[in-house]
Amino acid sequence: QVQLVESGGGLVQTGGSLRLSCAASESTSGISGMGWYRQAPGEQRELVAFISRGGETNLADSVKGRATISMDNAKNTVTLQMNSLKPEDTAVYYCSANRWGYEYWGQGTRVTVSS
Repeated sequence: QVQLVESGGGLVQTGGSLRLSCAASESTSGISGMGWYRQAPGEQRELVAFISRGGETNLADSVKGRATISMDNAKNTVTLQMNSLKPEDTAVYYCSANRWGYEYWGQGTRVTVSS
């Protein structure tokens, strides 16, 4: 069972930046990639960014050019840096880890972008 602990988030002004971090623990061997998803009120959870252990990344079109995802393979941590934040970035952000085809989730951290 992979445990994911997120940090970062909070209230940010439009145009500001934030950094979300997530650390995986317990049964981390076999993790092939980690990422961030978000869910706004009344919306479905959507991918923000994903990175494989090999360094391949996949970013949502809505954050391309504004977000960077990185992963420390040795520490099993993933970091999402987002700049030029917009009110539409407001959501609960969830860390994920894929291990042997199964997706594990963190508890979520709320990000609110004020206009």
